[in-house]
Amino acid sequence: MIKTSVTNREIWRIAYPIMLGNLAQTVITFTDTAFLGHLGKNELSASMLAGLFYYVFTTLAMGFAVGIQIFVARRYGEGNRKQIGVIFQHGALFVLLLGILLFSILLFFSNGLMRNIIESDGIYTAATQYLRFRQFGIIFVVFNFLFRSFYVGISNTKVITYSTILMAVVNIFFDWCLIFGHCRLPAMGVGGAALASLLAEITAFCFFWIYTFITIPHEEYGMFRWHKLQPKLMGNILKVAFPCMIQRLFSFGAWFVFFILIEKMGETAIGISSVVRSTYMILIIPGFAFAATANTLTSRIIGEGKSDEVMSMLWKVIKNGVLCSAVLVIVTAIIPEHILRIYTDDLSLAAAAVPSVYVVGIATILGAIGMVFFEAVSGTGNTTAAMALEFGVLVAYIVYVYAISNAFPIEHVWTAEWLYNIVMGTIAFFYIWKADWRKKKI
Repeated sequence: MIKTSVTNREIWRIAYPIMLGNLAQTVITFTDTAFLGHLGKNELSASMLAGLFYYVFTTLAMGFAVGIQIFVARRYGEGNRKQIGVIFQHGALFVLLLGILLFSILLFFSNGLMRNIIESDGIYTAATQYLRFRQFGIIFVVFNFLFRSFYVGISNTKVITYSTILMAVVNIFFDWCLIFGHCRLPAMGVGGAALASLLAEITAFCFFWIYTFITIPHEEYGMFRWHKLQPKLMGNILKVAFPCMIQRLFSFGAWFVFFILIEKMGETAIGISSVVRSTYMILIIPGFAFAATANTLTSRIIGEGKSDEVMSMLWKVIKNGVLCSAVLVIVTAIIPEHILRIYTDDLSLAAAAVPSVYVVGIATILGAIGMVFFEAVSGTGNTTAAMALEFGVLVAYIVYVYAISNAFPIEHVWTAEWLYNIVMGTIAFFYIWKADWRKKKI
């Protein structure tokens, strides 16, 4: 195995801001859960289920952004920076149309879909209140994903740090004001949490445009100028991006089904899972960040003609990711109830959630390995293989959850995350090791 020229410092330079970028949506979830957990189980469960329902729709934009990221990183590695602006423009036109389509679906069909999914009347009522405001954010979220993919692709990720801090501040302030009615604003409960999230997403959208216009050299990158539409280029982008879109849809769709099956176990089970999910989303931030780093570095070094370095680079990324994840897992394992009480005043609920927290702690370490290999598959440009892998693993995942949820306590259901990460990581590893991906052109 050829030693990689990528240094630990370079890995961290890319990964650290992505961690903070991944924290953006997690901060919204964390803040909503922390505040709403003090209102009641219905509000807490409704924000989680409605939030997941909303994120299922955003996954299409997230997947498309991964495709754009792969193209941007490849052109950056080749030194063809002017083409990056052309790629970004085609991406912007696509996500605009996609955002309008997704918003229309949410506006006209979300209440009916949620009614058919959620059994509890109290949770359903609160969930519709949440989506009433949150659905407007999807127009802005699709562009935020596009900007993040652009900056990750050119390995200039510090802007993600700034946008995350800004989103967090806006979301926390308006959560406090709009959920409880501070600063002479109305007390809106779960609807206030959704409105605060919407305002945070709009703020990030405006920040990305302004920052990009001021700091990115327009001529060097071909940005902020009209480029003739190239159907062949758009076709090539979609050829890579479409499997990513479907793969992300499968992934988050399965995550949503996971919680729907838990909701059928009763309000206590879904209440436990609400706080466990928020803890888990914090724990896996490093794993997601290093996986995204592996994706962009894989595409970039292939563009540089150094395909033989991919495997050694991935092991170096994994080493850093596991060490970073382990720190969070150990701290959480030492004081689990103290962390869970951030989300709820119900001491019995916090105590009941502790076994599940230990389960997701192990899943975090497994994910820090498996996700890196999986994202490297996409980074090679063979996103169809990544989609097929994800689909096969998720079928096993849902079958496992369905079987376990009917007969075992909630902490056993969460072991599905072990299955997912082990199987996905193993197959992806053998693909990178043995498959013929080096000649893949995009």
